[in-house]
Amino acid sequence: MTGPIHLDDRYDEPDQLRDQLRRILRHRALIALGLILGLLGGLALAQYRAHTFAATSEVLVRSTTDPFGAVGVSADNQVSMTTEQQVATSAEVARRVAHALRLPESQAGGLASRLRVTNPMKSRVLRFEFTAGSPKRAAQGANAFAEAYLTDRKGRNDAAVRRATDALGQQIRVLNEQLAGEKLDQKDTKTAAQSQLYTLQKRVLDIRSRDTDAGDVVRRAVAPHLPVGPGLRILLALGLVCGLLLGLVLAWLRAALDSRIRSVGELRGALRAPVLGILPDDEDAGHELLKVGRTGGARAEAFRALAFRLRKAEGATGPGQVLVVAPRDAEAAEEVAANLAAALAEYGGEVLLVDADSDASGLSDRLPLMPYEAPTLEEAFLPSGSVLVDADVSGRLAFRSGGGIGAHTRSSLSAETHRLRPGAESTTVVVTGPFLTHADALAVAQRVDGVLLVVGLGATRQDDLRQVQELVDCSGGRLLGTILDAARPRRRLGLPRRRPKYRPASHSAAPMELPTQDGTFSISRR
Repeated sequence: MTGPIHLDDRYDEPDQLRDQLRRILRHRALIALGLILGLLGGLALAQYRAHTFAATSEVLVRSTTDPFGAVGVSADNQVSMTTEQQVATSAEVARRVAHALRLPESQAGGLASRLRVTNPMKSRVLRFEFTAGSPKRAAQGANAFAEAYLTDRKGRNDAAVRRATDALGQQIRVLNEQLAGEKLDQKDTKTAAQSQLYTLQKRVLDIRSRDTDAGDVVRRAVAPHLPVGPGLRILLALGLVCGLLLGLVLAWLRAALDSRIRSVGELRGALRAPVLGILPDDEDAGHELLKVGRTGGARAEAFRALAFRLRKAEGATGPGQVLVVAPRDAEAAEEVAANLAAALAEYGGEVLLVDADSDASGLSDRLPLMPYEAPTLEEAFLPSGSVLVDADVSGRLAFRSGGGIGAHTRSSLSAETHRLRPGAESTTVVVTGPFLTHADALAVAQRVDGVLLVVGLGATRQDDLRQVQELVDCSGGRLLGTILDAARPRRRLGLPRRRPKYRPASHSAAPMELPTQDGTFSISRR
C-alpha cells in the first residue's frame, strides 16, 4: 500500500515563527496600549512609593527564656528566635506600642500590619522594620516596637523569677515550721534539715541575683531620607517591560481570536480555490470606479492580469458567463466586475456587464455611460435595454441595469450579441449584491459558467468564505477562484442614490433573464 509520506521538515519552523510574528505585529495598537498601561502602572507605583518610608531598629536578645533551669546549655540553644519573632508581632506588643505613642488601642492592629520582624541567620538579633507615611513616624514606630518587645520580654522574665522564688519560698516555710514546731531528737536529722534550708535560701538568692534584662537595642531607628523601593527610573523600566509583555499577550490573543483574512496563505487555507490576483492599494488612481481604459496605475494593471489569467484558465472561447460577487461587500464586487469587463473588452471581444441587483442603481451612476440616443446602424444590434460604456478599449463594453432587463430569451440575446461583430468573443460579466445577503446571488451562481469571489484583505471572515463555498458547491455552481483586494476601506459620503441615466425600453417588474449556453434563466422580483 502506497501513500503520501509525511516528513518532519524542520525548515518549516522558521516560516511558522515568522507567520506568528506577523500576526502579532498586525495588532500594534494593542502592543502600544500595553506599553502605555505599563508606564502608567510604573508611575502609579512610583507615586505610591514616594509617600512610603521605612525605618529599622535592631535588638540583641539575651538568653534565656528559662535562665534558671538551664545548666550546662549554651546561650544560643536557650533562646528560640522563631518564638521570639512571633512574640514581637503579637497583639500585646502592639498594644504597648499604641500606649507609648499615645494612640487608642483600636489602632494596635493597624500598627502591627505595618511591622516586619526578621531574624538574620545564625544570630540572636531581631530586626524591626516599620513603614509609615513620613520619615519621623517610621523611626518612632520602629523604636517603639523595639522598646515594647524588650519591656514585654523583661516582664516575662520577671514573672518566671516570681514563680521560681514563690515555689522555693513555700519549701522554706515548711522547713522553718518543722524546725520551730517539732523537736528533732536526732542530731543528724536536725542538721540535714538545716542544710536543706540553707540550700534553698541560697538558691533563692541566686535566682534573685540573676540578670533578667530582655536584651539590648544595638541599633536605633533614624528618620530615612529616601522612600522605600526602587527609584523612578527603575520602576519606569519595569513598567515598560511588563507593559510590553502585556501588549504581546493581548496581541497574541487578538490574533488567535481574529478570523479575518490577513494573507494569501490564510485565503488558500480557508478555500479550496486558486487566488487569481491581488489588487494593490493604488491611491494615485483616485476614486473613479472604472480604471481600465480610463486611468492608469498598479490597480488597473492588476485587473488586466486578472483578465489574462481568467482567459487562460477558461481556454480559447473565453470565460463565458462570470458572476463577480463578494460575501458581504457590494462596492468591492462592483469595482472588480466593471474593471474585469473592461479588461476583457481590451482583447477585442464583446463584453456585456449586467447589474443583477434589483434594488441598486449606484453602478450606473458611477460608470461613464454614453448618453442614450437613437441607435445608429452600427449600434442597432446592442442587447435590448443596454448602453455602451465610454472606455478606451479595443472591443465593445455594454452595460445593462438589473432594473431594466425584460423578458428576453437566450437565443435572441445571443444572436444580437454576435451580430455586433461577427466572429468576436462574447462574455457576460454579472454582478449582484452580497452573496450571503442577496436573494438572487445564489440563483445566478447556478446558471453562470463560474463564480469569481472578491475577498477583502482584513475585512472578510473565514467563516463567510466557507459558507459561500458550501452554498456554491451545494447548488451545483463552480467557483473559478478568488481575488484578494488589499485596498484600504475608504469612507464614502452617504449621498442619496440617483435614478439611472438611461431608461430602457421595458422596465416593468418582469423577471430578469440572463443568457446561458442551454437557454435562459429568470430571477423573479419580489
